[in-house]
Amino acid sequence: MVERRVVERRVVGRHAWVAVLLGGLVLNVAVLVTVVATENPNLVPALILLGSAFVPATFLAFAAGRTPRWEVTGGLLGFIALVGGVVGIVFAGWFEYDEMRALPWLGVAGVGLIEEAAKLVVPVAVLLVAWRRRGGAADGLMIGMACGLGFAVLETMGYAFVTLIQSRGSIGAVERILLVRGLLSPAGHTAWAGLTCAALWAFVVRPALRTALAFGGTFAGVVILHAAWDGFNTPVAYAVLGVISVGWLLWRIRGIRLTGEPAGAPAPVSAVPLAAGG
Repeated sequence: MVERRVVERRVVGRHAWVAVLLGGLVLNVAVLVTVVATENPNLVPALILLGSAFVPATFLAFAAGRTPRWEVTGGLLGFIALVGGVVGIVFAGWFEYDEMRALPWLGVAGVGLIEEAAKLVVPVAVLLVAWRRRGGAADGLMIGMACGLGFAVLETMGYAFVTLIQSRGSIGAVERILLVRGLLSPAGHTAWAGLTCAALWAFVVRPALRTALAFGGTFAGVVILHAAWDGFNTPVAYAVLGVISVGWLLWRIRGIRLTGEPAGAPAPVSAVPLAAGG
């Protein structure tokens, strides 16, 4: 009986993303129909929020159902999504503003570097605060994806708001930007932050040259993907880069599952400063 319950819970967890997707679609359509029928502008923020969030949330649920041995609570993931997203866009906003004035020649490479680093602020803080029980690569992946989700949602909401103003209140224009950015966000910020944090957690749990190089290579790789995404700015480029990003993330999840990377293994106190250096 106990084994049957465990199997049932795993099935529910593995397919929870379907419920998130369908629930998000129903809510989004309900709000959209109400906005169009009533022409009530008070409902537009709800439309923007739902349209920005339900696809990244679906992707997070999909990855969570396939990532083994993660021990992060849902409450912590929600907190990280909110605070990590806000802190990330604030840091990115200030540094990009300064970078554009002082080093304009960096262009999209500078933007990619700044935004990927900004998404690490809260995850690194979590590492430093909870150093006695940091978890492993699976926990890092989930925390990174949650932080990337928050960043992506807030950024998409900003684009939708600007579109609403520039289009003079066109709901159709807002829905188009929400559709495009919502569908692309899992292959962007969410996947990139998840990959970086998974490598960071693996390094902190087992500090060594190999894991340090893996983290450095992963961070450099996501910065390059981010810069290419912003630089090419075409549907074909988005498709190719999206396949690479999601494929890389799924490959990382498979690696965690096959190798049984450490989860919940406390590292010595001497390893803590290494996390701050990452």
